[in-house]
Amino acid sequence: MDKRYFIVLGAFLVQAVTIGSVFAYGVFFTVLESEFGWSRTILSVATSLAFLNMGIFAIAAGRLSDRFGPKGVLIVTGLCTGTAYMLMYFLQAPWQLITIYGVLVGIGLAAHDVVTLSTVARWFPKRRGMMSGIVKVGTALGQMSIPIIAVALIASIGWRGAFVTLGVGAAVILVIAAYLMGMQPEQPAARSNNTIAPLQGYTFKQARQSRSLLILGGMQFFYFGSLITIPTHIVPHSIDNGLSTAAAATVLSTIAASSVVGRLLVGGFIDRVGGKRCFNICLLLLFLSLVSLLVIKNPTHLFVFGVVYGFTHGALFTVVSPTIAEYFGMRAHGAIFGAIVLCGTIFGALMPIVTGLVYDQRNSYDWAFSLLAAMVFVSLLLSLCLASNEKAKVALRAANQSA
Repeated sequence: MDKRYFIVLGAFLVQAVTIGSVFAYGVFFTVLESEFGWSRTILSVATSLAFLNMGIFAIAAGRLSDRFGPKGVLIVTGLCTGTAYMLMYFLQAPWQLITIYGVLVGIGLAAHDVVTLSTVARWFPKRRGMMSGIVKVGTALGQMSIPIIAVALIASIGWRGAFVTLGVGAAVILVIAAYLMGMQPEQPAARSNNTIAPLQGYTFKQARQSRSLLILGGMQFFYFGSLITIPTHIVPHSIDNGLSTAAAATVLSTIAASSVVGRLLVGGFIDRVGGKRCFNICLLLLFLSLVSLLVIKNPTHLFVFGVVYGFTHGALFTVVSPTIAEYFGMRAHGAIFGAIVLCGTIFGALMPIVTGLVYDQRNSYDWAFSLLAAMVFVSLLLSLCLASNEKAKVALRAANQSA
């Protein structure tokens, strides 16, 4: 069997466990709110800090992976994720939640996209979009299953036991996945159908001077907050609108299920039409889905929102890595990917806090959802300014000649 597919399996598992666990945190929102009387602003600070730390550590994770390979990086980040959830057993004060979740989970998140998708892009130069989509289906599997598992664990052994169980399971699976990601198949350049050398493309210094990097970073800056905030707040928002806890968790699972379609369709589509067109479609759908949250009155319609939002949520997480390879090549893919992730988390990490604060002040999410929609619209305008697929190829060839 082609060893490259073991790498895909490892990346799939990293995505499933890491992001599924983050989605499960939304299930614990109302439990911790009831147990300690903490506000949603406090609960959101932990999420925001985690994603801010993800961005800060993403560049380092990408550069380390570019230089030394993915295994060691993923072992460290996987153990951070598992340890964080185990330590949540001891929660008594808000500072503990913010420190444990915000720091350790943030470090765990730093490598889940940057390292896995960069590695897959390197080994599948002709099918980067499709293979990225398959890997990101792992995210959807985790989003669908782990929140429901968390609900069952809370009901059977309490929220503290649920955190420990999730943490032990995460640590074991993520370390196994790291070893799978560390396999060394035959070099892509030696394959007849994979003739692109893995280290062609922009250096990190060249990329920093590129207009395309500024635009992609700006796009990420404005839309990424929606991808963090909605999964964090959609469960309590659904409960506020009349759904049971189980039904609200199912809305989250609907988002995850729909994202599978988005990941696979857009993953295959980007290989044919390029990143700019895919971004335009995805950002338009994301904008429309956020606007719909402002007009939905019947809580069952939240499942319709989940379908549309889930599609674009999954697609946007899939499209970034192949687009980076399209515009900048593979020479410094991990570092460039990390820089773009940081652009998103600089402001995007604040949005769950802003959203929680708005809710605590107004007892409604409407103002926060309106702000998210406006930001996504700005990102869509930036996407329209991105260089075409053809111009990107010309610029990449010129960078290869000058490097």
